[in-house]
Amino acid sequence: MSLIVNCFKPRFKNLIFPSCLVRDKSIWTSEKIVNSPYKDIDIPNVTLNDYMFWNLEKWATKTAVICGVTNRGYTYEQVYKKSRVFGANLKKKFKIKAGDVIAVMLSNGPEYPIITMGILAAGGVVTTMNPIYTPYEVQRQIILSEANVIITNVDIAPTIKEALKLAKRNIPIIMLDITESRLDGTISYKELVEDHHVDLDILNEVQSNCDDVAILLYSSGTTGLPKGVELTHKNLISNSEQQNTELRQYSYTTASHQDNTLVVLPMFHSFALSVQMIHKMTVGLKLITLPKFQPEVFLNTILMHKIHSMYLAPPVVLFLGSHPQVTAKHFEHVKTITSGAAPLPSADVQRLLHKAGRDVDFCQGYGLTEAGPVVSLPANGQKTYDDVGHCLPNVQMRIVDREMKNLGPDKVGELLVRGPNVMKGYFKNPQATKETFDGDWLRTGDIGKIDKTGLLFISDRLKELIKVNAYQVPPAELENVLKEHPAVLDVAVVGVPDDVTGERPRAFVVLKQGVTSTDKEIMEFINKRVAPYKKIKQVSFLDSIPKNASGKILRKTIKEQYC
Repeated sequence: MSLIVNCFKPRFKNLIFPSCLVRDKSIWTSEKIVNSPYKDIDIPNVTLNDYMFWNLEKWATKTAVICGVTNRGYTYEQVYKKSRVFGANLKKKFKIKAGDVIAVMLSNGPEYPIITMGILAAGGVVTTMNPIYTPYEVQRQIILSEANVIITNVDIAPTIKEALKLAKRNIPIIMLDITESRLDGTISYKELVEDHHVDLDILNEVQSNCDDVAILLYSSGTTGLPKGVELTHKNLISNSEQQNTELRQYSYTTASHQDNTLVVLPMFHSFALSVQMIHKMTVGLKLITLPKFQPEVFLNTILMHKIHSMYLAPPVVLFLGSHPQVTAKHFEHVKTITSGAAPLPSADVQRLLHKAGRDVDFCQGYGLTEAGPVVSLPANGQKTYDDVGHCLPNVQMRIVDREMKNLGPDKVGELLVRGPNVMKGYFKNPQATKETFDGDWLRTGDIGKIDKTGLLFISDRLKELIKVNAYQVPPAELENVLKEHPAVLDVAVVGVPDDVTGERPRAFVVLKQGVTSTDKEIMEFINKRVAPYKKIKQVSFLDSIPKNASGKILRKTIKEQYC
């Protein structure tokens, strides 16, 4: 009897992903709602754990994930078995119950899927954290998410410990000690995942269902401070199934062939977590992970692993199109490149394609964390780069004016979407959830238009988020930190253009009467408390902050008068 039969008894065998047929009915309805041009598909009524491994027997011995730096990796069978052992120990030794939140604060690495699926196997909820967060930022997410356990690695542990002091919490820290020793006062991940004596039957007690929350990602939504986006098992499975159609960006895994994908986008973010880790592993691809973007390592990895697909943020696309060390050789095996997170001018795409010197399928998709994240993708082979394609199967869109009235083709307004991939809501924040939904329609906060054929064009952001190298920087978050400075009475933060990062945050400060401070002092104060991409590089002093009658900051006025 084979090892894989011993370790895995699938509830679903030989799943055939459905082909997506062209819809018969009109894309535009009489109510000015836009349907997907593709036929709706059935969404499996299962948990993410079942879904991730239900075709395991087909590619059990193939590599699932490997580090592009160290070459440490695991087969699909190993990911499955180790995640089960890890989950059983979480439940047994940490008493994890259904719905308990476990925080993961790690750089990209081959253990990420093992840890994620292990948490879900135990009935827990995964909340991910940016590994470059400061203690101030970490403690806030610990409090908001109500995390019971944190999983991290050695270099991040001091940040976690300081964050726990700030949060006045004492919760277990599991240390990823695969290649290095763990710190005192932490728990060994290696011992938990290599425990061959744990009784896996304890996992049979878990009663998760498809409508339970699986992943809790923190996003600023359309405005304001970070909020916990509740993505259910069904949300994430739906978004994966929606990509297994004519929009498919991979070749099928067979006994003799396996596509690979380079995971350089951070896996704590919905783009890499959902589109690359979850989706691509459900169809048997090989993931090559990089802990961070380093030009030389990035380019060497492309060559060494003969990369087939890449999912990138605009700064990396710009790098590939302009860096002198990038040659056609780097694109020799590349089939598809997908850019997301921020709009990319067509000229930048053309520079990359010129470097490639061959036919590479390049597309810009559209999505947001609250939608699992993908909303739309261009058809394969499309050579226009100004639109972001049609909405996925089972998804509908509408464009509305300020009175929430539906607009017709080519009319500009706010984009609303609905579908099975749209989040459940914001964690323990009913007010924010209510403000973000219009019935069952998600307000994206993005401005765009839809042409008569159903193609979506995104033109601007209704939301006030600042985009720094495709990272979201909410002004309200920086304003709250700045207001903790003893000299600051009032403050407003806006995004201003930056040649390198796209945008950068600039602060406008009103000092308390009779108190003095300098721009340098204020920048030092805030920049110690936020991640590098959120740092303030310019502070200006005003007598008052322009606001409307209800007290809302008039950021547009500030930009017009002072920027």
